[in-house]
Amino acid sequence: MLRETIRFWRQGRAVEVAGFHPRTTLLDYLRLQERRVGTKEGCAEGDCGACTVALGRMRGGRVHYEPVNACILLLGQIDGAELVTVEDLAAGGTLHPVQAAMVEAHGSQCGFCTPGIVMSLFTLYHEGARPLSREAVNDALAGNLCRCTGYRPIVDAALRACSAAPEDGFSAAGDRTAQGLTSLADGRDVFIGSEERFFAAPASEDSLATLYARHPDATLVAGCTDVGLWITKGMAEIEKIIWLGRVAELDRIEETAEALGIGATATHAEARPSLARIDPDLDELMRRFGSLQVRASGTVGGNIANGSPIGDLAPALIALGATLELRRGEATRSLPLESFFIAYRKQDRMPGEFVRRVSVPKLKGNEVFRAYKISKRFDEDISAAMGAFKFTLDGRRIAQARVAFGGMAATPKRAPETERALAGLSLDEPSTWGDAMAAIARDYQPLDDHRSSAAYRATVARNLVFKALSESASGETRATRIIGRRESLEAAE
Repeated sequence: MLRETIRFWRQGRAVEVAGFHPRTTLLDYLRLQERRVGTKEGCAEGDCGACTVALGRMRGGRVHYEPVNACILLLGQIDGAELVTVEDLAAGGTLHPVQAAMVEAHGSQCGFCTPGIVMSLFTLYHEGARPLSREAVNDALAGNLCRCTGYRPIVDAALRACSAAPEDGFSAAGDRTAQGLTSLADGRDVFIGSEERFFAAPASEDSLATLYARHPDATLVAGCTDVGLWITKGMAEIEKIIWLGRVAELDRIEETAEALGIGATATHAEARPSLARIDPDLDELMRRFGSLQVRASGTVGGNIANGSPIGDLAPALIALGATLELRRGEATRSLPLESFFIAYRKQDRMPGEFVRRVSVPKLKGNEVFRAYKISKRFDEDISAAMGAFKFTLDGRRIAQARVAFGGMAATPKRAPETERALAGLSLDEPSTWGDAMAAIARDYQPLDDHRSSAAYRATVARNLVFKALSESASGETRATRIIGRRESLEAAE
């Protein structure tokens, strides 16, 4: 059975919307249809956070709120969720605790970005660990860029408002909202439009396989953190969109003693804890993966299927030896992740075939892993270069190496020359590491672009080989961010 509307929870009631254009963004719906103009358009590409709203979905038996960028989120993607905007926070003339704290701490100047900041803090208010650290607040605000004031009063407001368990109208209505969201989950396929132009949201993997086989020219959307830019920046005339967010089979994360299986539609936020258990470097990599808004929407499978040469996750998973599973109709197949990337924006994927899951081997006792992201801006920035290394050790000697880089070629790519040069090296003899460092120049011929020069990338890649060897030899990870320096000095005194 098909449903020809999307349904979502809004201000305590179910809302149904039909007949919209498949490319309609949530931001356009809010501003042009609901006339709720508190949500702003700034960059229109999911970077500045002025358009941030909150989506509530059922997780672990309760309503879980996450921030999303309304400018690049399609309207159809809020099916089954609660939508919360800045206009919804105050109740009966009383400001929400986050809003009140922002006023008391003088956390706003021109105010254009303030609604998005408030919505990010609203989700932190409901989800943040207690007590909150200043670093945790900074991470939560990494996707909200304010250009006319400092962040100190904003962070102060967050620490003040989010110091205790949430106690607002949304927490009071939690049971009723949970019942409402549960009532929306009807398990029916959504199809809005015609065979020539539609927004579709299959409710099962079999339905997805059937629909995509019938429309192999359709664009698959998971989080829309990249496709959204095709629409808002590239003005792409996408007429057929299949959203994967309702395919329950694709969002599973399963662990065994040997490997981690991540479904294609598992978000970066959902996958991060499991990846962190493989190695702390993956935790840090995912913390710097876009912003909280991007990690809440973007998916592991989407990041891979998009095939970006500057994607951070693919090089790390390639270094770990990940394999990819794809499905077309009833047939499935697997291949090494590095074999999936053929050329720039071109992957080994047949018409009607979609990424199903990725399997990531866990580290063995004699293996070490290192991953490094190099970017101009520490938070929420695209990598100039991203390097990942896995060394299999025989005592203090490298028996085997897997090395992969992003940002250095037209695809995420292994470094075979460097791998061969690393094999047999002793971690206790730095004087012998030079050949491996020099070999990286034979593996990659990077390009100049606005993120960095080819010479800079080549130098960074060479240095990262040394850094990976040095840290593996010492067993220590050298910090790349100075956090809480003042507090540390005060504690030492």
